[in-house]
Amino acid sequence: MALTAEMKREMYWWMLLARRLDERAWVLHRQGKIAFHISGIGHEAAQVGAGFAIRRGYDWVAPYYRDLALMLLLGFTPRDFVLGLMGKREDPNSGGRQMPNHWSLRAANVVSLSAPVATQCVHAAGIGLAIKMKKRDQVVLTALGEGSTSQGEWYEAVNWAAIHKLPVIFLVQNNKYAISERTEKQMAVKSAADKACGLGLPGISVDGTDVFAVYEAVANAVAEARAGNGATLIETVAYRITPHSSDDDDRSYRSHEEVEAYKKCDPLQVVQSRLVADGILEEAVIAEFEQRAKEMVDEAVRYAESAPYPDALEAAYPVYAEEVRHG
Repeated sequence: MALTAEMKREMYWWMLLARRLDERAWVLHRQGKIAFHISGIGHEAAQVGAGFAIRRGYDWVAPYYRDLALMLLLGFTPRDFVLGLMGKREDPNSGGRQMPNHWSLRAANVVSLSAPVATQCVHAAGIGLAIKMKKRDQVVLTALGEGSTSQGEWYEAVNWAAIHKLPVIFLVQNNKYAISERTEKQMAVKSAADKACGLGLPGISVDGTDVFAVYEAVANAVAEARAGNGATLIETVAYRITPHSSDDDDRSYRSHEEVEAYKKCDPLQVVQSRLVADGILEEAVIAEFEQRAKEMVDEAVRYAESAPYPDALEAAYPVYAEEVRHG
């Protein structure tokens, strides 16, 4: 489906909202109001492009921890996000019991995220098999970082999807670092997409700063999956502008000059410049979007700050049954 001007503006909006919310999370951490944050800055184009290529609320999604922009697009709210950051009782993911960014959203078919990386890929393959057995035309989008392609679970999931031609899209968001290790220290091939051919499915590498290129690549893969032609591995290449997480000091493994150089390829600025040049986005609209995003982020923080924490007595609920009957 060709993207209309309105769809392109909407893509920009979701990228902007995710960026401003992510930036506020870093501020909250520096203020001592949250204990931990793991960022999706630099990944917005990959996530929004992929999210526009699926049928939201119909297809299934098995995300990973940086997928803030994708989750917002699927219906997760800024308030939901900040409640999770602050570990409040109303956190929709875990009631304040889990680390932030362990997403779930039943209304949008988003599968709960586990802490060990790449396990969501196994979940995606299983869902894909169920879809095929039930002869439905849904697809599964699962996301991960390129470092996760070194995990055994990833290989198992991709192998299973390839053997059984499952309707799964493996979206590898390559940001050039797995915590403190560069890509060349993680894999002997130049690209995560190169791993696909040895496993028996197509592998595509695309510019992860270009939301429209990502959309096209994922839309094509989705069409193939719906037609019964199996899974595709799509690598989106961008740069991790922030440290791995708020607990990471990235100055120990990369230079300030390197980070500043890559900021010139910021996906939010890339799409904004392109839409302005194409006459699709005007300065007045950008200002309107910025104000709207600020108001939404401000409201989310205000609400979450005043929301209650879970009671200590609730710590084990609903992990264990309230009543266990024997005999």
